[in-house]
Amino acid sequence: MADATMQGWDERYEIYRGDLLAHCYRMLGSVQEAEDLVQETFLRAWQAADRYQPERASIRTWLHRIATNACLTALRGRTRRPLPSGLGPAGDDPYVPLIPNLDVAWLQPFPDARLGDPADAVQQRAGLRLAFIAALQLLPARQRAVLVLREVLQLPAAEVADLLGSSVASVNSGLQRARATLRATGPVLTELREPSDPDERAVVERYLAAFEAADIAALSRLLAEDVELEMPPVALWLAGRAHYREFIQRVFAMRGAGWRLQSVRANNSPALAAYVPDPVSGAMRAHSLQLFTVAGGLIRRCVTFVDPAVFDLFGLPATASAAELDREVTMRPDRPPARA
Repeated sequence: MADATMQGWDERYEIYRGDLLAHCYRMLGSVQEAEDLVQETFLRAWQAADRYQPERASIRTWLHRIATNACLTALRGRTRRPLPSGLGPAGDDPYVPLIPNLDVAWLQPFPDARLGDPADAVQQRAGLRLAFIAALQLLPARQRAVLVLREVLQLPAAEVADLLGSSVASVNSGLQRARATLRATGPVLTELREPSDPDERAVVERYLAAFEAADIAALSRLLAEDVELEMPPVALWLAGRAHYREFIQRVFAMRGAGWRLQSVRANNSPALAAYVPDPVSGAMRAHSLQLFTVAGGLIRRCVTFVDPAVFDLFGLPATASAAELDREVTMRPDRPPARA
């Protein structure tokens, strides 16, 4: 194949990068692994370009076939990527030691900015809510693929059967079993199509202001009575406004005030990147990424990824001055104005 032709194919693949990245992430629950498999998909597609038959499938479907099979291979022998709530019941003590469990391959948050042009990312964002991704982890690999291809990408059953080298009957049966498993975990399937709470950004911005002010009362007013708080890689999770409030009180007692929070988008949801002052240098250090579920004007769930390495996924600095963080806010049009 001539160099010019190869370049043309590469360009045609590239426009599907965000689409394929979201697909691989849904299957694997890991952003880094999803990125690796997208690159593998492009390599396989380039190597098989002379065998592509446009009358059988669009380039998008053909690339998803390659990506799905790469994901199924990668998932062989793997354990699922959970959140703390997937490992056991909620705790009842907000003051237990916070010991990371590094033996667990935890579910990772997905940076919405990786999807590229927002105008082309509406379909890609479907099925990226964290609760849905966590529920997918409960499914066997092929059921996971069937549900994502049918429910998220909305491919016809016959096309999915051809893509997986299966039958329509097998696809329909797998989809029914997958739906039954997910229904048992809660209403996660409804998150695929229902719009998010129109007030979610405003609620999270009020949470940001209250957190930076260390205003426990204001924070509490934003929480639902049955709010949940999770903190991977710490296996503990808490349920209820009282436990959440006590835990935040503990955080401020341990770390002090003067936090800076940056608004980001993760898993098609509002999130905050939290920086805490270093008591020696005074620099702001990356602490955690807090991802929220908002409904009815209240925060229903906060998954706090207490791992500074997560900041790399979002292209955020590990350290910065408070002035630098405030200046960053003013330079991003999707974020709130600079603080007074």
